[in-house]
Amino acid sequence: MRLSAMGDVAMTVPVLRALLQQHPEVKITVISRPFFQPLFQDIPNLIFFPFDADNRHKGILGLLQLYRDLKPLQIDAFADLHNVLRSKIVRTLFHWNGKKTAFTDKARAEKKMLTRLEKKTIKPLPTVFERHAKVFKQLGFSINLLQPTFPPKPKLDKAILNIIGDEHKILIGIAPFAQYDSKVYPLDLMKEVVHELSKNKEYRLLLFGSKSEINVLKEISNNQENAIVVAGKLKFSQELQLIAHLNLMLSMDSGNAHLAAIYGVPVVTLWGATHPFAGFSPFHQPIEHCLTSDRVQFPFLPTSVYGNKKVAGYEAAMRTISVESILTKINEIVK
Repeated sequence: MRLSAMGDVAMTVPVLRALLQQHPEVKITVISRPFFQPLFQDIPNLIFFPFDADNRHKGILGLLQLYRDLKPLQIDAFADLHNVLRSKIVRTLFHWNGKKTAFTDKARAEKKMLTRLEKKTIKPLPTVFERHAKVFKQLGFSINLLQPTFPPKPKLDKAILNIIGDEHKILIGIAPFAQYDSKVYPLDLMKEVVHELSKNKEYRLLLFGSKSEINVLKEISNNQENAIVVAGKLKFSQELQLIAHLNLMLSMDSGNAHLAAIYGVPVVTLWGATHPFAGFSPFHQPIEHCLTSDRVQFPFLPTSVYGNKKVAGYEAAMRTISVESILTKINEIVK
């Protein structure tokens, strides 16, 4: 069970894929919001159970109904990969009925030591993937995440080809937004990144975001011929198809980084108030692909686990990630 958010749900995918590859006798039921179903559609021995947050499974009575809905599946063990009130209630119901249960440790104390402003402990914590794998080990299924197998690239729908064209280009995805401002690279600098990348006509730049961000994405693309705003043009399942075909994704510490990583796409991530040491770097990506803000100029960094906590005077922290360093990293990886 993992209900939200998109990036967090995506981070369960490599673990579940590895579990089923290494333990083919296991069958998994994923409980999550219906929108996320395409993330799991190509995994054998996995069925998706939609969580109806607005109606059937709403509130305490709804969680009881969820448990009743799950009983016919003859579930032997419950893995709580969310560890919030709703999932704890469902987990407890399974436990009371004699089923094995385990949950992801959120390592709150360790994260607090990493993000507090004084007497910080700057060291990498176990990744979310490692913590999820520990849950399944507690249920009796050890998982090796060191040599992952990624899914084959899916066939692109005609709607996607109509947007990006069928000529051979190096496809670079750019996802310049995040849930919190403290994780967003300054848009004037991102515009420079896009402008410089667009000079290479072998590149096709694909800008990802929500429908509400289309106008800003258009401004960032600056009408460059090889920069295309994808936002608002495709279904989620089609966006995943396109992301799987990217040669590289440039993203903030946000969901699009994790969507690309589950397909084995190289990801360059930019970090502001948050830091990869908190365990949220994309799956199987080298730490060298994570470009972080300067801790010499901004010694309190990281100041937040999720980016929701702001520190006065740290608004410009991400400006210490130079445009040149981003371009160098992208060109180095693509070549």
